[in-house]
Amino acid sequence: MTTTQHSQSSLGQFLKSRRERLQPSIAGISPLPGRRRTPGLRREEVAFLANVSVTYYTWLEQGRETNPSQEVLMSIGKALHLSVDELKHLFDLANADTSSAGKSRSEKAVDGFFLQKLVDQFRYPSFISNEETGVITAWNRSAELVLADFGRIPEEERNLIHLIFLNPDYRRRLENWEDLARYSTAFMRANFDRYKENPSFMRRFERLLQESEDFARFWQLFEIQQKRVTRAAYFLSDGQRMNFEIHSAAVIDNDPNLHWCIFMPMAETDTEERLCRLLEQDNR
Repeated sequence: MTTTQHSQSSLGQFLKSRRERLQPSIAGISPLPGRRRTPGLRREEVAFLANVSVTYYTWLEQGRETNPSQEVLMSIGKALHLSVDELKHLFDLANADTSSAGKSRSEKAVDGFFLQKLVDQFRYPSFISNEETGVITAWNRSAELVLADFGRIPEEERNLIHLIFLNPDYRRRLENWEDLARYSTAFMRANFDRYKENPSFMRRFERLLQESEDFARFWQLFEIQQKRVTRAAYFLSDGQRMNFEIHSAAVIDNDPNLHWCIFMPMAETDTEERLCRLLEQDNR
């Protein structure tokens, strides 16, 4: 059996198992007439609740439909009362973009205390941001000493692409400014359609277009970049030069919008030693 066939079979089996566990009374509908041959909902009832045709839903369970849209998956997930984890699993089985599944997650508040404790475990500069809005929500002392004093920056400006294009001091200290600026613009363009419905994201985008000729110029290049390891070189106030590789991790604490950036000292430089001395001096 090929991987694709296995995925289709698994998707159908999962839908069938969720359908059979859900009773019409729980689903909020009156049972269709006639003797019920299987436990739970019938295919017709799931199709009705999800607002899709019976034929289409049947094909999904049988593996004959291989490319369901995100909207259809969301509707079926709602019809079957899937939990957040089950909905993500449904998207995974369908090889679909899980960003929409994330938007239906429980609206629990971000645990700022946990995020702060997480970044505090690292001596390397590190921060966690909300990828949809770009706002940096947690950072460690090392990030304050090397990157920016985030605590003194207003929340609406506490955003890496904002700092790159609209903060003169940050730009002056970043040796490879143009490389990082073009990468950041290309990454923003690659994700533009995902977040263009978010008012905060669009306000930041419009401000960048209006206030930064460089951003507008790079935007018109139509370059696309996905998240990857990139490099940054910073000059500190005393002239020290530090070289980092920027690594990233997504879906922090099962939140698809939280993104963790870690600035790893480059191995072939003395950045690790300089960073250790800087932190030792700060603790005196």
